Amino acid sequence: MAKVHILDHPLIQHKLTFVRDKRTGSKEFRELVEELAMLMAYEVTRSLPLEEQIIETPVTTTRARVIAGKKLGIIPILRAGLGMVNGMLALIPAAKVGHIGLYRDPETLQPVEYYAKLPTDIAERDLIVVDPMLATGGSAVAAIDYLKREGATNIQFVCLIAAPEGVAKLTAAHPDVDIYTAAVDECLNEQAYIVPGLGDAGDRLFGTK
Repeated sequence: MAKVHILDHPLIQHKLTFVRDKRTGSKEFRELVEELAMLMAYEVTRSLPLEEQIIETPVTTTRARVIAGKKLGIIPILRAGLGMVNGMLALIPAAKVGHIGLYRDPETLQPVEYYAKLPTDIAERDLIVVDPMLATGGSAVAAIDYLKREGATNIQFVCLIAAPEGVAKLTAAHPDVDIYTAAVDECLNEQAYIVPGLGDAGDRLFGTK
């Protein structure tokens, strides 16, 4: 069964407060989201396997540990997920990046796919799907559905803020996908925005309305 990991590191919680604040402008918002993604990547990769190598320090020969050749992929859900990619790559620069474009139909609230481009070896990679918000869960479920159809088998989902409704939908649809988030908020409102949330992450990242 999927686990929900709430990342309560003081730096993550501190920066999340300023991301929520409506007075935070687009430039600072983008910088904070990138910093949060980097901090969260540290936690998400905690269980990567290690192997030993023999190396030479300036003093002697010793055994040291390196990541065991694991192939990673970062998959942002467009467009807001783009804001988290550079932060993740700062810690795992060898990861490949794929993109899945989804938007939520304003009437049906259902996700509509409009773009997808993935690494050719997607089935061989451990994937981190990123999107600042897990609201209804529709986009996350649709993105992971698509990745599994393309052969992916090891997937984690990372968001800044989640709604209980989105968590329930994603865990029901994909019980093998762990969720990493900085907060699970109260609920969704009638417009399917997370409450208290942070507004529309895409608009705040890119200065659009």
